[in-house]
Amino acid sequence: MPARRAHLAPQSSHGELAEALAALRTEFSVPEAFPAAALSEAAETAAPEVEFDLRDVPFVTLDPPGSRDLDQAFSIERAGSGWVVRYAIADVAAFVRPESALDLAARDRGQTLYLPDGTVPLHPRVLSEGRASLLPGADRTAYVWTVRLDDAGAVTGCDVRRARVRSRAQLDYPSAQRDIDRGTAAAPLALLPEVGRARAEQERLRGGASLNMPEEQITETPSGYHIERRFPLPVEEWNAQLSLLVGIAAGEMMLAAGVGVLRTMPAPSTEALGAFRTRVAALGEPWPAGLSYGDYLRSLDPASVRTPAVMQAAAALFRGADYAAFDGTPPAETRQAAIAAPYAHVTAPLRRLVDRWGLILCAAICADTAVPEWARASLPQLPELMRASNQRAAQIGSAALDRVEAALVAERIGERFTAVVIEVRGERARVQLVEPPVTAQCPAAGAAAGTTIEVRVVGADIRTGTIQLELA
Repeated sequence: MPARRAHLAPQSSHGELAEALAALRTEFSVPEAFPAAALSEAAETAAPEVEFDLRDVPFVTLDPPGSRDLDQAFSIERAGSGWVVRYAIADVAAFVRPESALDLAARDRGQTLYLPDGTVPLHPRVLSEGRASLLPGADRTAYVWTVRLDDAGAVTGCDVRRARVRSRAQLDYPSAQRDIDRGTAAAPLALLPEVGRARAEQERLRGGASLNMPEEQITETPSGYHIERRFPLPVEEWNAQLSLLVGIAAGEMMLAAGVGVLRTMPAPSTEALGAFRTRVAALGEPWPAGLSYGDYLRSLDPASVRTPAVMQAAAALFRGADYAAFDGTPPAETRQAAIAAPYAHVTAPLRRLVDRWGLILCAAICADTAVPEWARASLPQLPELMRASNQRAAQIGSAALDRVEAALVAERIGERFTAVVIEVRGERARVQLVEPPVTAQCPAAGAAAGTTIEVRVVGADIRTGTIQLELA
């Protein structure tokens, strides 16, 4: 697995870059302060009493280091030859009254935004990083999913209900991976690799494919802005399988009940798959006949210079992700094609608006009680709210990365760099410099995707995030 690598923008450009990144908040109309009434509600609304007490269950959280908005906690135990997975999800609905100032502010935001100079939370921090967060040692109400798995990781039973829980520990990915690798991981972390691998195999059998693209992270430190690209650790992928497990269960539950909001994505067409086969063959990474799409992607070498181009082509296959709300007749598209199953967002209510509705609906379905009328009436609004929020988040992320990348090469005008050609469209090629790993465009001039070329930086504007390259 490629090592985590950090690249620092030159100190001389720090001020200009800081200004360019701060301007994103104005450029994309990022909401800043919450209304006073929303802050008051977040700090003072009392959580309801719940019937079930699961504080004896050894839940733990697993997140990036330093996280405070802890949406999920898990516990795993063996049950015969299979497992019982309990997945506790923060009870945001306990603090957010329908149509209240806090609810309206969250609907306006849609999701937590991640900017290089700080996050813009979906809910006030007193709630998202305090009263509703599943912090260790704190009593919390949560939506607890209990999912029973057989020895192959297939679901044999599932339910969700509100309960009181208490997380035992706050784990982070690097230390959790070290403990697993050393064989010193305690329960329930010790069982996560077993369940994660079993669920990954279930994904393979369904025909799903996790792309596992390298992550790009921008962080601010006293020495300047860093950009990091890395592949997820195995423990992150196993943990993600728990979230997918619950999301699939929620999607199937909503479809069976005839009410809900799904995260959908259409399957690629036969023509698109054919074009993908042709493209990857030209890249020198042919997709063998008889090998599934997911198995093909899993067979790629992350260290190969051709892999980024293949992954770029794969990402282009799955487009059109959307939300589909329904009450009665299910939507025309009910599956998330990359997951190869019905799927709903329910595992991150502190950071994503739609999850609050999904949890409320699923809890009502399992309890065989009526879905709250306010939730049913507002379902049709959710897809558009989430589309707008996702669009703003994607635009901010892309613009921020462009500006940091421009800062990385701003003082290297005229220098030559080796670059990997990711894709070619007409007369332009999209390339990634090998060091630092900056992505930009240059004239194609016969360049082929999956090959390496030499380019020269001829311009970089930090303010706009534009980089000009020419073939060397």
